[in-house]
Amino acid sequence: MATASEAHPVSISKDMLISDADRRRALLASAVGSAIEWYDYFLYGTMAAIVFGNLFFPSTDPLTSQLLALASFALAFLVRPLGGIVFSHIGDKIGRKKTLVMTLAMMGLSTVLMGLLPTYAQIGVWAPILLTVLRLFQGLALGGEWGGGVLLAVEYSPRDKRGFYGAVPQTGALFGLALGNIGASILSAAFSEEDFLSYGWRIPFVISIVLVVLGLWIRNHVDETPSFKKVSAEHKEHRVPLFDTFNYHWRAVLIVIGAKVIETSTFFLFATFTISYLIERGFARAQALNIILIAAVLAVPVMLYFGALSDRIGRKRLFMLGTVAIMVYILPYFWLLDQGSGLIATLAVVLGFSVIWSSYGAMIGTLFAESFPADVRYTGVSLGYQVGAALVGGALPLIATALLAYYNRSYVPVGIFIMGCGVVSLIALAFLEDRTGAELDA
Repeated sequence: MATASEAHPVSISKDMLISDADRRRALLASAVGSAIEWYDYFLYGTMAAIVFGNLFFPSTDPLTSQLLALASFALAFLVRPLGGIVFSHIGDKIGRKKTLVMTLAMMGLSTVLMGLLPTYAQIGVWAPILLTVLRLFQGLALGGEWGGGVLLAVEYSPRDKRGFYGAVPQTGALFGLALGNIGASILSAAFSEEDFLSYGWRIPFVISIVLVVLGLWIRNHVDETPSFKKVSAEHKEHRVPLFDTFNYHWRAVLIVIGAKVIETSTFFLFATFTISYLIERGFARAQALNIILIAAVLAVPVMLYFGALSDRIGRKRLFMLGTVAIMVYILPYFWLLDQGSGLIATLAVVLGFSVIWSSYGAMIGTLFAESFPADVRYTGVSLGYQVGAALVGGALPLIATALLAYYNRSYVPVGIFIMGCGVVSLIALAFLEDRTGAELDA
């Protein structure tokens, strides 16, 4: 006669098999690696806004130089989908951990070499060419990094805290942005303008090697994620994950791309374009950098709060509310910046970046991860995220600068463009299935 336990086998959930130490280690590896990758990536954006135009893209017209520098910043977004495809293929076939080590090493090497590059005055046209090539390698690395970093956290998370866990690697972008701005701000204050343009700007690029070595050490001490272990044990790896993603999950990819549009456009509006906008309005470089730094630091606990909140009230609802809020706020935001007050500008950026953007930026990783099964999850989230970023993210500073120039310095067209991005995302979100609280690998 069968025993009670034999007649009714006990289902052991993934949550029961993962120790708290494993989860903490995975979260640390995800957050630290993400912060280092984004530090390297955003450092370029900060320098493109304040020094690269003169040093690598000189022109008789300062606006032309700045546009060329911002265009080189945007180019990396065009190759991020390619990086997402290449590294997600590896991640869905051989594992998340090995892929994340590769992407971090590639990003770190590219950044250090940027800090060692001769300028246009030293080697002529080869300077912008080499800088742009290294920027493209950064784009390839980040294309594979984001999806793996998010999955490292989400696939280790307990079901009822998935939103919070997914918000942790998202804060890495803010830490990376803050580190880049701290470095640029300190060096701007420590060096004269001549010394900063001569060699001061190189220092934060070169010292990134220390952060990369630390990140590689931490990631090498993390085990593979439970979701991928299950896929591997059941031999469900696909020969070409990209083909299966297109064949069976194309609808989810389109939804992710659409949802990404508002998040990426507003992030780079606040993180990059606002710096040059404030400087043009008469703010000192260090002051503009510090305003963004304050907002980025304050956004970290706010993101963690919204990530946890999404576990209670649902990610889709919170994302849509945040999208509507930024569409309403965008024109008043620019009006506040135009008042010329440091305090008002700081409050404006904090409200827009630290609060409103965080309300949807916090959960974007978890929301996307829940949209795909484990066997193609790395490919699905990377493809959707990076294509969405390529459409408007990197181009946003360039688009906004061009709109200001064309419409006689009026910010209204920039605001209307952001509203249009919001409409695209709201339409995509209308078709998204909210899986808050559901088993990730059911």
